This record gives sequence, C-alpha cells and structure tokens, in this order.
Amino acid sequence: MLSNRIFRSLSTSNVLWQSAGKSLLATLRKKTGYTFANCKKALEIHENNLEKAEEWLNEQAQAMGWSKAEKLQGRTTSQGLVAVIVDRCHGALVEVNCETDFVARNDQFHGLAETAASAVLKHLVNITSDNAHNKLTLDSDTLRALSANDGKSLADHSALTIGTLGENIGFRRALCMCVPPDVYLAGVSHPAPAESGPISCGKYGALLAFKTTEDHELIGKQLCQHIIGMNPTKIGDPDVDEPNANSNNETTLIHQEFLLDASITVRELLTETNTQILDFARFEMGEMIEGQQKLDAVETGG
Repeated sequence: MLSNRIFRSLSTSNVLWQSAGKSLLATLRKKTGYTFANCKKALEIHENNLEKAEEWLNEQAQAMGWSKAEKLQGRTTSQGLVAVIVDRCHGALVEVNCETDFVARNDQFHGLAETAASAVLKHLVNITSDNAHNKLTLDSDTLRALSANDGKSLADHSALTIGTLGENIGFRRALCMCVPPDVYLAGVSHPAPAESGPISCGKYGALLAFKTTEDHELIGKQLCQHIIGMNPTKIGDPDVDEPNANSNNETTLIHQEFLLDASITVRELLTETNTQILDFARFEMGEMIEGQQKLDAVETGG
C-alpha cells in the first residue's frame, strides 16, 4: 500500500511538472518566436528559469545572426518597410530592408523597424533644440551605431533578427525632423496600420511640418496622404512657380490637385483651412536615391 501511494505521488508530481514545463515552453515560444526545440533546450539548460532561458536564446540567436550575416553579405535587400514615428515636436522616417516580402510582413521584422524608429527619435531629441526647425538625414552606418532603448546597438538588434529569420537585413536610411512648439508635425504611413500608435510601418511614409488654425490632426493626416500619393518635389511659391499646363505632370505641391478632392488644388485647400506648409519629407521603400543607379544591397547586419 505504501509503495502504491509513493508511486501515485511521484506520478502526480511528474504530471504537474510536465504541465508546468509545457506552460513555460508555450510562454517562451510566444514571447521569443524561437523554435520548439530551441526553447525546450533553453529551459532544460536553465532548469525552467524563464528569464535566463530567454536571455540565452537571444545570445545564441545574436551570435548566429552575426555568423549568418557574414554568409548573407551582398545579397540584395529589395523589400522592407518604412517606419514613421512622431512625438509632438520630433519625428522620423526610417527605411529598413530585407530580402523578401514574406519577411517584411513578419512581426519580428516589424518590431525591428519600430526599434529603429524609437532609436532614431531618441537620437534626434538628444541633439536638437525644441526652439528650432531642423531636418537631418542618417545613413546606414550611423543607424547601425545608434543605441536602442535597451542599450544595445541597432546592429546588435539586426543580428538578432537575422539569426531568427535567416535573411539579410539592413538599415538603409533615416530622415529626422523637429519643429518649434508653435508648429505642428504629422506623420503617416501607407498602407495604414489597423491600430493607431506613435509608430506605424508601411511601404510609404511622409512627414509634414505645418501651421493651421483648423483641426491639425485631420489636416496633417490628409496632407501626408496627399504627399504619399502625389509625390510632390517641392512646396512651391505662388509668386514664383507657375502651374504645369498638364495637371497630371504637376510636381509642385501647392499646384497639385488635392488627392482627396480633385475639384480643388492644394493651394486652395491651404487657403480655405488657413494652413501653411513649412516642410515635408516622403520615403518610398526601395526608391532610388539621388546618385544611385539602383537600390543597393545594404550592408549586412544593419
């Protein structure tokens, strides 16, 4: 009888342990996105310590990422995302590239783009004043060296993502803008995300610095949508710039037909809403940059 009770007790404990182990395994997989086998190994090595297991997995993935980065170097990263971030007086556009559209839609790749956008915004806040209108660009090498909120460089975050997803990934460019308190800053990505937040990602992105006495959120969003859709090259001066005879070829912003209402021009919209555009920027994922013949492969690892 005693041996039966001991056996039942051991069996019950084993069932409880297995249940707890499966729960930890499911939690770790959901949190990290790593494979069943790797998560199971991490928990076994660290005696079901979830925090240490996650840390070990990230270290392994990052080390593997640097190794994969060496092998993948030179492979063209022609897909990706443009991340848009705005925090009142500061905003940025960041282009992050990968090899395939499949990975560009991956949640972890989206997370990397958001991490990069946050790092760029933090960098902008640290080097600019709130009392001036400034705009600057960052190249791939500068982006790689920026620190994310966790203290790791974006190059490290890129390696970690390469280790998980197995594709060449790079940070191509960023554009930052800050404005004084009396100027509004708006940012929009396209396609628009299902949920609104401080960071959005899409194939296109726009930033707009403007003044208005109307609903600034609506005006800013609509003008950003116009900039994405109509791709103007400059704001334009009504006293200097003449409208193009063919409206379909118009590249001056104020003379373009307003995207959301073709019966008026952007200039007429600005007059009706007492709005003044001070500056704008537009990113299109994969577009040719002045001086480039084609989209270059971004340096592997960021």
